Amino acid sequence: MATFLYKLGRLAFRRRHVVALIWVALLTLAGVGAAGAPAAGTTSFSIPGTEAQKAFDLLEERFPGMSADGATARVVFKAPDGEKMTDAGNRATVDKTVRELSDGSEVASVTNPYQARAVSKDGTIAYAQVSYKVSGMELQDASKDALEDAAQHARDAGLTVEVGGDALQAVPHTGTSEIIGIAVAAVVLVITFGSLLAAGLPLLTAIVGVGIGVSTITALAGTLDLGSTTSTLATMIGLAVGIDYALFIVSRYRAELAEGRGREEAAGRAVGTAGSAVVFAGLTVVIALVGLSVVNIPMLTKMGVAAAGTVAIAVLIALTMIPALLGYAGRRVRPAGEKSRLLGGGRTPKKPGRPNMGTRWASFVVRRPVAVLLLGVVGLGVAAVPASSLELGLPDDGSQPTSTTQRRAYDLLSEGFGPGFNGPLMVVVDAKDSADPQGAFGDVADGIKGLKDVVTVTPPAPNKAGDTATITVIPDSKPSSAATEDLVHAIRDTGAEVKADTDANVLVTGATAMNIDVSQKLNDALVPYLVLVVGLAFLLLIVVFRSILVPLKAALGFLLSVMAALGAVVAVFQWGWLSGLLGVEETGPVMSMMPIFMVGVVFGLAMDYEVFLVTRMREAYVHGEKPNQAVVTGFKHGARVVTAAAVIMMAVFAGFIGSSESMIKMIGFGLAIAVFFDAFVVRMAIVPAVLALLGKKAWWLPKWLDRALPNVDVEGEGLRAAADANKDGEPQPARV
Repeated sequence: MATFLYKLGRLAFRRRHVVALIWVALLTLAGVGAAGAPAAGTTSFSIPGTEAQKAFDLLEERFPGMSADGATARVVFKAPDGEKMTDAGNRATVDKTVRELSDGSEVASVTNPYQARAVSKDGTIAYAQVSYKVSGMELQDASKDALEDAAQHARDAGLTVEVGGDALQAVPHTGTSEIIGIAVAAVVLVITFGSLLAAGLPLLTAIVGVGIGVSTITALAGTLDLGSTTSTLATMIGLAVGIDYALFIVSRYRAELAEGRGREEAAGRAVGTAGSAVVFAGLTVVIALVGLSVVNIPMLTKMGVAAAGTVAIAVLIALTMIPALLGYAGRRVRPAGEKSRLLGGGRTPKKPGRPNMGTRWASFVVRRPVAVLLLGVVGLGVAAVPASSLELGLPDDGSQPTSTTQRRAYDLLSEGFGPGFNGPLMVVVDAKDSADPQGAFGDVADGIKGLKDVVTVTPPAPNKAGDTATITVIPDSKPSSAATEDLVHAIRDTGAEVKADTDANVLVTGATAMNIDVSQKLNDALVPYLVLVVGLAFLLLIVVFRSILVPLKAALGFLLSVMAALGAVVAVFQWGWLSGLLGVEETGPVMSMMPIFMVGVVFGLAMDYEVFLVTRMREAYVHGEKPNQAVVTGFKHGARVVTAAAVIMMAVFAGFIGSSESMIKMIGFGLAIAVFFDAFVVRMAIVPAVLALLGKKAWWLPKWLDRALPNVDVEGEGLRAAADANKDGEPQPARV
């Protein structure tokens, strides 16, 4: 591996014009493809195998034109103080608004509050429900504008009007977050390298990589049925790893220059050593992201695969474009520790023999490994305690900021009709195989009326064929409550009893039931996903480190950091700790995708630091140093770079905390705190402490397994074994 990448790095350095031209051509081609592609829509949020999805599919079949999964909008009206919605003037305003709402090619139906009995008991609040033929994110801007205009006209007439539902759902825009992340990354890189030019290379290559990846996703959106949200994760991960991978190689290049090697040779050795770590770190990220497909949620699978493709591009750019740009930079990228003219002198070189901070920290850890290990494990354990109270759910209008019209509509409906009105359940009764369909419909409705936590059960509404009916159930509790979840299960149990008596199938669907099913599906998939991802990465790390205990320690440390990060997420978003500081306006259940999402993303990123830091330790050990000294040497060369990489990663993710979308805010905070725990507590404290305690045993591998494993030579022993004076400069491979 090291020898091959060494040759690739030197080739890219020499043929920099060709390499640069290829990447520019790919970026141009992807950009042209994206510009010419039709605007990305959104794929329907289907959850194969769930009861709620089966009910949606049945409704599409038995109720043609119903658009069961189409967008909805609840336009909520409140009369001025002292007035009723049934007053003649207010009624005329509502009737006019309903007529306005009915216009539009994407509108399927509109209910009039006075005909649908959608007026509160005290007469102060009413609502009209608008159903659309397409989903909220597929809805055209013209339809959204018409909806908002109709609401505004009613406001102008003196009513309080708010709009709930998913019709006004917007694709989150994260441009500001990306700019914040890039700005912080630029500052960290300048401080790390002491050079504007050296700092600019990782930023440039990361932007090129993300540009190619996202443009390709946009260009293929129509062909592969990719939604407009597919590129969000690709942008977030691609930007973070793109900067980090380039940072690793540029840092190693400057270290090789400091040892007196020529620039082409230094580029080759940087790609051969740090580049090997980048390849395997990238593989772990790709495994984690592609592994999201085991959840069997199409949207999540597409997001994972798209992000994995962007990571693969980042790896290829780091291995080829970075050495090519270093060739263009020439002497303007200086050896590590040397003054930089671009910063007016830069950092002054350290005095000979004076250890850097990484060396001093590692020396402290290897002297007191037990204390450091206990402090790190106990600290993460305490942070993980709130995770024991984890409650999962999906965000609804009740989790929106109070400044949004969706949240205000949610509150008005709760005030006028009760909290459960915001999460109605749709019960679908399939009596096609029943001898008495009408009797089956009635039995189901009667059974539901006798259940706890039920406020309203509407009469069955059969289709034209008379073999299928829908029943709307209004719970007594809010959509995200445990009581509503219990009611869904109780209705399904009632359906099982009805089926035994009448041969009719009873299915529960609607947004609330779908959320419950999604949460359950994600919970069920978490353990298989962990086994798959951690198992594959464990095998990969055995090949990289030629050790059993080092990969085991890496996996266990990752689980610690993820549990601690989940604990922090629960404390902030569920318990409300520091909620004011982070702008969390409404606490509630943690997004159901969060655990599996954090496992996938953070595991891949955590292995970046593990591979880069520990390969430097193994490299020193293979070259003859004692185990504890190898730990110190690894920190001497890698701690500064890993610290910079972690700070950059945290900055990129933390930039998303400022989003008004609670889901994006939660993802940004969760990933940022997870990187902090993993990089600074696990990799920088627990890892060296464990290696110091294990000594030579850390690098033990059964002889039979050592012979069976392929020799990838990540440490670059083949480069060291070859004579540096070789005329062609191309070392021959050597077995570790």
